[in-house]
Amino acid sequence: MRKEIFNVVKKEMVYIGLLLISALAIFKIIYFKENMITLIRTVFSLFWLFVLPSYFAMLYWHDKLEFMERFVIGIAATAAVIGIFSYYIGLFGLNIKYHGIVLPLLIILIGSITALNKKNFSAE
Repeated sequence: MRKEIFNVVKKEMVYIGLLLISALAIFKIIYFKENMITLIRTVFSLFWLFVLPSYFAMLYWHDKLEFMERFVIGIAATAAVIGIFSYYIGLFGLNIKYHGIVLPLLIILIGSITALNKKNFSAE
């Protein structure tokens, strides 16, 4: 079962890589005067903050939803979850400079654990 999950993740990481490259190309077209290093940092930070956590959070519903459905729903859900948790973690005293590292990593870990513990995960 775990091998099926890793095969699915491996296959879909290719899609995410293609989305990363296309987002980088779109950003380069839109911000053509900007330095390439700045664009790479911006696109990677957006992918780290929203895309990767959303992918792993929605991996649990791999059987019910297609990749693009999980991708779109996951980004909206992850943006909401990160916003809400960032507020409450800030109230508990965690400095805001750590939120961009801690929250995506926490969502990735929770999503991975729930996908690994799912009973009937099937690869396509």
